[in-house]
Amino acid sequence: MVIQQNESTLISLNPNPLVTHLGKLPKDFTKEDIIKFVKDKNIKMINLCHVGEDGRLKSLSFVINNEKHLNEILEMGERVDGSSLFLYINWEASDLYVVPKYRTAFINPFNETPTLNLLCAYFDKNGNQLDIAPENILRKAQEKLFRNTRVTVEALGELEFYIAFRQERKDLYPCEPEKGYHESSPFVKWENLRNEILNIIAETGAKVKYGHAEVGNIPDNGMEQHEIEFSLEPLEDMADHIIIAKWIIRNIGAKYGVNITFAPKLKVGHAGSGLHIHIRGYKNGKSIMTDSDGKLSDKAKKMIGGLLKFAPSLTAFGNTVPISYLRHGSHQEAPTGVYWGYGNRSALVRVPLGWTAAGNMAEKINPGKIGNPANTNEYRQTIELRTPDGSANIYLLLAGIAVAVEYGLTNKESIKLAEDLYVDALGEKKRKNSNRLRMLPQSCYESAKYLEKDRKYYEKGNAFPEQTINGILKKLYGYKDKRLKETLMNDIDKTNELIEQYLHFG
Repeated sequence: MVIQQNESTLISLNPNPLVTHLGKLPKDFTKEDIIKFVKDKNIKMINLCHVGEDGRLKSLSFVINNEKHLNEILEMGERVDGSSLFLYINWEASDLYVVPKYRTAFINPFNETPTLNLLCAYFDKNGNQLDIAPENILRKAQEKLFRNTRVTVEALGELEFYIAFRQERKDLYPCEPEKGYHESSPFVKWENLRNEILNIIAETGAKVKYGHAEVGNIPDNGMEQHEIEFSLEPLEDMADHIIIAKWIIRNIGAKYGVNITFAPKLKVGHAGSGLHIHIRGYKNGKSIMTDSDGKLSDKAKKMIGGLLKFAPSLTAFGNTVPISYLRHGSHQEAPTGVYWGYGNRSALVRVPLGWTAAGNMAEKINPGKIGNPANTNEYRQTIELRTPDGSANIYLLLAGIAVAVEYGLTNKESIKLAEDLYVDALGEKKRKNSNRLRMLPQSCYESAKYLEKDRKYYEKGNAFPEQTINGILKKLYGYKDKRLKETLMNDIDKTNELIEQYLHFG
């Protein structure tokens, strides 16, 4: 994090076994630290994990033969076939290297044999980080943002998903449809599964904020919605942790014999699943989100302006399958138009309630003296992008957000754009300015059109390679969903057939 903290307080009670055993935070892990942990904990295997074009975690497993062998794995990584991982790599010259990032090391929670997993970066034949690798695109985009603004951005994701299960007793503490928000057992059936997910994700090094049951509940189909929310972290760390979390959630689902899906929409008339992204910016170690009086700052509004400008084309990274657009416009807290507001859950960009005006609430209802948290409240303010869903390529999405924030902070038009596209909580301004509000894309086809229009901004400074943008456009146009909603209108069977295709996408 940008704010300086006493590292001993971050190590004490840390759920990551590597942190407590080594006495240091993941950002400081060295090769020698990994070797020490392997020896001390009798680790038998190493998994080199990496993320391909499809956004899923891939694994390459090694039995540790001796310390020399372990050194080689950690220092040199291994060769992989890039043409099987990225569609736009020629199979005739497709060898890539995967090299481990020590800060990502965690104990594999599912292997019976003691195993250490490490996420990897891709390198090309010349020993340079692979230009088209999503994790490298994110690295370049955030470095470009900092270079041009001196602002560091952190993010957190709200990862929503459904658990699909067979109901033994439909009448045993039933939960009403669309009434599951923060419900507890016995009215929700999978609280224990969610708690297991929370603990294991935390043990892998991610900063988990909380978990809870979500609104969605489809009793006729035996489906229950939950959410895991993370705490703010640097963009690269957040992307890594969301990828690992999805892998963990699916593995635990398999353990319990239930399907878990991040699909954006499962049934018409029921809440879809999103992947809302909160961001906050720092400059010189201080938050730029609020002014001295605790109100949203002009810099934060410029960031919002940048997100609003790029919102339609950001769907190319954050809403990547046709059923993403069944969630948008469903009138169930999913955005449809390009506007922002305070606390408004139908807005594309929402400014959540902050703590700057709240004072010391705990002291009002508890005995004893409680320290005043006011000096940290300014750092808790975020802005939330509510369009993305679980189909997102999280590395490319966060890279796109970095491009949008950079544009917002460096262009005068951004503050005016934010002023023009503000809608109050009652929606009055929205009604008055309804003709001026742009709508979000309604299909992958429309999303691709917006990406074509904005590609020069994403490609500027080689943040996004031309080859990557071309590949995304080809994929989006390949769905042939130009008349998606017109084709599916009132046809429940066709809609369900389409949804079934994307249950395990991403």
